[in-house]
Parts: sequence; structure tokens; C-alpha cells
Amino acid sequence: MLELEIDGKPVQVDDGSTVMDAAKKLGIYIPHFCYHKKLSIAANCRMCLVQVEKAPKPLPACATPATNGMKVYTHSPAAVKAQKGVMEFLLINHPLDCPICDQGGECQLQDLAVGYGQTASRYQEEKRVVHEKDLGPLVQTFMTRCINCTRCVRFLDEIGGYQEMGQAFRGERAEIMPFLGRTIDSELSGNIIDLCPVGALTSKPFLYRARTWELTRRRSVSPHDGFGSNLIVQSRHDVVKRVLPLEVEAINECWLSDRDRFAYPGLEAADRLTTPLVKRDGQWVEVDWATALEVAVNRLKSVIDEEGAQQAAFLAHPMATVEELHLLKRLGEALGVGLVDARPDRLDARADAARGAAAWLGMDYAAIAELDRLFVIGSTLHQELPLLAHRVRQAAKRRLKVAALDFVADDWRLPVAPRLVVKPSEFVARLASIVRAVAEEKGVTLPAVAEAAAAPNEAERALAQQLLSGERRAIWLGALALAHPDAAAIESLASGLAQLTGATLGWLPAGANAVGAQLVGAIGAETALASLEQPRRAYLLLHLEPEDFANQAAARNAFERARTVVALTPYAGEALRACADVLLPVAPFTETSGTFVNLAGMAQSFTAVVRPKGETRPGWKVLRAIGAMLGFAGFVQQSSEEVKAEALPEGWQARLAHSGASGFLAATRPAGEGLERIPLAHPYACDPIVRRSPPLQQTAEARRLRLARIHPDTAQALKVAEGDQIAVGAGCVAEAALDASVPPGAVLLALDGVFAQAGRPWAVLSVERA
Repeated sequence: MLELEIDGKPVQVDDGSTVMDAAKKLGIYIPHFCYHKKLSIAANCRMCLVQVEKAPKPLPACATPATNGMKVYTHSPAAVKAQKGVMEFLLINHPLDCPICDQGGECQLQDLAVGYGQTASRYQEEKRVVHEKDLGPLVQTFMTRCINCTRCVRFLDEIGGYQEMGQAFRGERAEIMPFLGRTIDSELSGNIIDLCPVGALTSKPFLYRARTWELTRRRSVSPHDGFGSNLIVQSRHDVVKRVLPLEVEAINECWLSDRDRFAYPGLEAADRLTTPLVKRDGQWVEVDWATALEVAVNRLKSVIDEEGAQQAAFLAHPMATVEELHLLKRLGEALGVGLVDARPDRLDARADAARGAAAWLGMDYAAIAELDRLFVIGSTLHQELPLLAHRVRQAAKRRLKVAALDFVADDWRLPVAPRLVVKPSEFVARLASIVRAVAEEKGVTLPAVAEAAAAPNEAERALAQQLLSGERRAIWLGALALAHPDAAAIESLASGLAQLTGATLGWLPAGANAVGAQLVGAIGAETALASLEQPRRAYLLLHLEPEDFANQAAARNAFERARTVVALTPYAGEALRACADVLLPVAPFTETSGTFVNLAGMAQSFTAVVRPKGETRPGWKVLRAIGAMLGFAGFVQQSSEEVKAEALPEGWQARLAHSGASGFLAATRPAGEGLERIPLAHPYACDPIVRRSPPLQQTAEARRLRLARIHPDTAQALKVAEGDQIAVGAGCVAEAALDASVPPGAVLLALDGVFAQAGRPWAVLSVERA
């Protein structure tokens, strides 16, 4: 420990700390612009100049190492004079446009100019102007305001993982710009808006929508992925205007993914449902809640009474809250419904049933930094869970080595080696060979599930050796692996591999509350997709639309053939209008209270941030009312807290899995002529809110995933060139994109409406030029 004195106050800090660290420990504020606790030190704004005893000139606090016996003065006349001089230089070219700047009211430059600026400028020359840059649909630039602090440059390089911006030219001509005129495509790009200390980088969707002092602020939790990022939702007149990160070091730190930040425009979509609707003679009619509930209950009960409870299915999106899923499960049990499920992407449910415990990450997020080796199986990590990928990226800068077995070699913006990329039909066999390689390296008996494994090749042996070389190891099963038709066999092999290596087994299921759905039992022996293969006569849908299923065409077909479809939904989308009979408007996460359980096994509750729109009601209240109308006991809760207490009683953490299911072998997959489909989950089409966000749908990533991606060798064999229109399956025509990250013999079609008619998610499809 080092001992020093700042403004006459003694303080002890760790060796390697800076003067800025010591001042923060004492609660002393030193003005700064370029410094940020999560970024490297640049020391280029010079605003943090302080006086150090015996130093010949003021020194930057952010870059000056603390030493024993040092005496620092942060507000002495010499320090203040230096800080005021820096402020004068920073304001020389800065435009006087605070009244129209979106940063007004929360601008660091504005705040510090009050304390360190002058009432009039001595600069009489012409101010410089910097042209705007096109950074894409999410970030708006006003580069004349830029003070060249380089926070955005350092963030994209160090946190985003790829240097998409830089500083060009020198002196007064220096300016920040993207490389080669490209847009910023990082899935974390919106954080540069928060980092910018002036109004140079602002939110394009929020531009000129409201002033910061007009907004109310409430905390919430992201409903778009299982990471569980904490949010500050800002609203005006009960309309969400902006979403910002709430700093929680144990979860999202001070960052937010673009999906969490910019999904909110979807809350105001044109097809938002605010009044109950009942279909009569093929026409939608607005009714009151009492009538709508009576119709819904009578129609569901009629099917169950006449055709049996097994002819009904209650299906939910994994973004539904613990409270909603608990009451949905209880309602299904009371009616004797055999299928209650919240896995619209899952084909193989055998492992979930055998495991009997909730699949989760197997560790808290902080433990990722302590890992030595990580093996990721079947995941597009940076798209599925951007902030989890960020934590892996930071760990990889230290000692973590990452290996992967993938369906597609997307750029995670971190070193991944060895990396095996294979077709879906070869996936289980290659994983089995890796298990065999590990067993041979250790000289132990091969697990029974991998007895038929082929001899490992060089890459598989290299992966096994790397995995065994570390002390703290983890194996993660990604959402794509869990959605595979042989997911149970994949989990069995991963479980055997974890036992051989002593690794922690973790799961990365899709959905904000996928872990919570398992904890409350909203999963069954069959999955939601199974109910489409053998259509039921009645469906109750919670936050679900046909577009949420891995097989959208089958979902529409099943719902259209059913006698009754009752949907509890915030939206009256075109697909639901075509196949549903009753639409009940339930609240999205911003208009209700509830709980999500994230991948790290943390239950996070939230409350409504705005009033419900129109006749919208919280989903748990609607399910409670349906149960009460049917005369069932256990539907008398007065608050979401009561429902949570029932759903997650004390000691619920014991239901989190610590080992995987075992003993499942791969099924024989029918061969066919054509290309194997890789049904990649579209990060900007993962739930009804995200799908309706115009800014996210305009991003480069959204456009890229609406292309049919094939390997160049495959394209050559098919005589297909970049940009050609190709016919995929029976009824889908799409633009081809040549992509070496896709394995030969496969075609990547994202789970997006563009490919709704392409066929089954993992099928072998015919592909030819249109």
C-alpha cells in the first residue's frame, strides 16, 4: 500500500494506483473529460491537471502514478489556473449551441464550463467546422462539438473489440472519424453516446424528442436476453423516450447492448393492442374485458370438455415473467392441459426432462474473469449475449483461452482457437470425437455416450489439449446447440466432457426468463414446437406470435387449423389477427411488475415505468382472472409480489442444475439432396418488441441476416454469385451472400420473417438460382 496526501487528507492506495484513484477513494472530485474508469488512460484532455508538491508544472491526475509521501493539491490556485487554461482552449472552437444540443442538461463540458470557464472568450478568429459522419441508424454525430477526448475510439477498440473509429490529422485539424467512411456496426455501439462528454455523439432515435429535465426515470430489467441487464427507462407523458444503463457492477457494469438500448421504439408500434378483440364472423370486434374473458374461457373450456385436455396447449415466450409463467403453469394444471411450454425454439426436450433442474450459466458473471479455459458449443455469442461476450473478451485479454465448436464462425471480436465449424449433421459426431480426444489424453475410460466416436483429428486433439491445460475450466452450451434436433445428445457429450475435465457446465438458453421458466415448471416433456408437429385444437399464447417459433410456417398452419386460439399479447400483429380468435391486451415489461431470473441465477424484480396503454392489463392479472372465472383455487393473489413468493419460495436456488443430462445418443438424421439449413436466431427479431424497433431493423447486422449466406465453394458448385436471387426450399426466394464463415454444404437462414416459408429449421433444403 502507498500512503499519500491529497488536499491535506491522508489516503492509502494499492501500488500502481494513480492520483485520480486516490482522489476518488477520498471522494474528491477532479474535473476530467478523457478519463473513464473502464477505459485505458489517454491523458489527452488535460482537464485533470493538479499541483504536485516539488513538481515543476501541473500533472494530469489520471496518468500520474501515486507514490509514497506524495502531496497533491487539486484546488490550489496553481491547479485551478491550469484547469481554467485548459477549459479556455477546449472552448475555442466549440459551438455555442447548447439550447439545441441534445446533451444539454447532462453535458460534462457544460457543467465544468460553469466552474472553470470565463464569461467571455478572448478568441476572435474564425471557428473551425467539422463535417458530420454517418455512423449508422443508431448514433447521430455533431462533430464540430467534439473535444477529441477519444473515449469513443478507446471504447470500440477495448470494449467493443474492434477499432471502428480513429483520430485523423493533427493539431487543430484533428478529428474523430470512422475508418474508410464505414458505419459503426458493433452490437455495443450505443455506449459511445453515454461516454461522449459533449454533444458530439447523441442518440439518433432520441434526437430532439425531449429534454432530459422533462423525463421521469425508473429502473427496470432488460426483457431481450438472459443476461439481465439493468436499465434506466426514461419517459415523458407515459411514453418511453430513452433507455440507459443502470450501473450494476455484478451484471452489466455500466454498459448496455444496442438491442436493450434501442428496442424501446417497438413499444409504440402501430399495431399495439390496447383494447380486447374478439373475432365474430371473421371480423374483429372491440369488446370490454368482461366479455373478452368470458369468450376466451368458454372457447377454451369447450375444446377441453369436448376433445380432452390433451388437445390444448398453453405456450409462452421466454420473455414472460416468473409471475406470468407460474400462473400459466397453474392454470394448465388445473385444466389438465398436458403441454405448457416456454421454448418456441426447442426441438429436443429429452435433456430438460431428465435433468430435472434449471439449466443456467453455472457461475456468476464475475467468475468469468477467473477462468483459464472456455469451450463454447454452438453459440453466436456476440449476438445472443453481447455483454456476456464482452466479459469473455476482457478475460481473454488476461489469461483466458477460448475454443469453440460452431455452426458458423462469426467474428466474436476476441481470439477463438481452435475453432471447428461443421454442418449440423456432423455436429454430434465431431463433439464425440473431442470427448474421445480428451479421454485419450487423460488415459481414462471413454464415456459410454461417446463409445462410437471416430478417431479425433489434429484440430480436435489440439482443442482437447488446450481444454486440459488450464485449471479453471468452463463448457457452455449455446442457444444454437440447445435448439439442435439432437440437443440431448449434445448435452450428454458436454456433460461427459465436463466430468472428464473438471469443467463447470453452463447453458445459454435464449430468452430473458428462460431460467425462470424452468424454475416454475413452464417446460414439459414436449416442447412448444412439438405441438406444431401434431397440432392441438386449442392454444393459449402468452407474449407469443407465430414469428417467435423456429418453424414459423408450421406455427401459422397449426394455429389456423385450431378451433380456438386465445392470445395474451401487447400487439395485434398481422399473423395473430389471421389465426387467433381472441386477443387480450397484456402489458409489456414497461407497464407491469414482474421478475426475471438471469443466466447467473439472479432473480431481478422490476415495476412498471409508465401507465398501461388503453385497456392493457398486466399478464399475471389476466391469468389470475381466467383461473378465478373457472372456479379454481389458488387464483386470489393481490400483487405480483404474492405470485413471486409462490413461484420462487425460499431455497429456490437449489433447483439450479450443476450437471447435465447423460445417456442420450444422437438420432439418425434422414439424408437428402441439398444444403443443410443453419437456423441462426436473429438478434433483432428475437421477441415482439425488438422486431418492431425501426432503428434496429435498419442496422447493418439486421440487413446482413436477411441474406441467404453460403460458403464460396458451395456457391461455385451451385453457380451462384454474390447478390444473386436463389430459391431456397419450397417457397422462399432470397438474396445470396458469399460467406466463408458458413461451412460448405450448408446455408444460413436466420429465423426471420424473410425466411418464414423456407421450411423446417434444421432441414435439408434444395437451393438453386431463381
